[in-house]
Amino acid sequence: MSFSDVLATIGGLTVAFYLLKLSWTCCCGLREYFLSKLWQVNLRRYGQWAVVTGATSGIGKAYACELARRGLNVALVSRSAKKLQEVAREIEKQYGRKTRTIQVDFTEGHSIYPAIAEQLQGLEIGILVNNVGMVYSDCFTYFLDVPDAGQKITQLIYCNILSVPQMTRLILPGMVERKTGLIINISSEAGIRPQPLLSLYCATKIFVTYFSQCLHAEYKSMGITVQCVAPFIVSTKMTNMKVNSFVKSAPEFAHDALNTVGHSNYTSGCLSHALQDMALAILLPDWIRMSSFLIIKLANQAKRIKSERRVCKENLKIKLK
Repeated sequence: MSFSDVLATIGGLTVAFYLLKLSWTCCCGLREYFLSKLWQVNLRRYGQWAVVTGATSGIGKAYACELARRGLNVALVSRSAKKLQEVAREIEKQYGRKTRTIQVDFTEGHSIYPAIAEQLQGLEIGILVNNVGMVYSDCFTYFLDVPDAGQKITQLIYCNILSVPQMTRLILPGMVERKTGLIINISSEAGIRPQPLLSLYCATKIFVTYFSQCLHAEYKSMGITVQCVAPFIVSTKMTNMKVNSFVKSAPEFAHDALNTVGHSNYTSGCLSHALQDMALAILLPDWIRMSSFLIIKLANQAKRIKSERRVCKENLKIKLK
């Protein structure tokens, strides 16, 4: 066999490998985002109650309402007592499910978890949604330019990282005892493809991703499913984005993402975000995303937006006077 024949064989095998990989990806995507609409897992099989952190707005509220719509009672955990009561009343009135509200601030660290454990006693918790999270008040900021950086770093780590294993530690033992349970951890696309100027936020989200994948491997033989959900942009107060072809509303996203339970242990949550993930991988390689030019451009744009918002607020105050 000549050298050219060897190269041709290697080339053919490489093409065949990538075609096989593409076919497998398409089959998984078909099951995850299309067949899942027809073949939905009955979430009540995990237990009577679901616990959702960060449940008063955005993705957390959407998950809480969708879980209630699918027949579960919901324990809502967040920091605003007023908003907790509003969401609880909405769920009870619209879906006829029981609720329990737990007011805590996840930025306060370890001290809050004994109180949460006490208020969850006696509940058959089948589903835990670790959703609570926060980002810098000023998006796209150089690390040293984060306002009150020392405090913000601690709060971000307590909220985005510590909350996930601590809530899991509280609820997982009961699931293991019953040999069934579902833990949904909300990560982010930013945890898969890190974005400079969001350094700490991205780092917290990759923790959620790795923790979820390892936890699933450890406990799947005991009947526990751990799903990591890594969305693109969802229209929430955190993102401040309007719904469009690329940005999902929180209720629509939660509906689609819950359909993927039982079909995928790692998901973008919906077809639109999965396609965006593929496109980003092809069109925006790491060397471009990490380039100084793009970083400076994003930083300048963020500063411009911040300045415009400040001017608008000042003008509004003048008009009110």
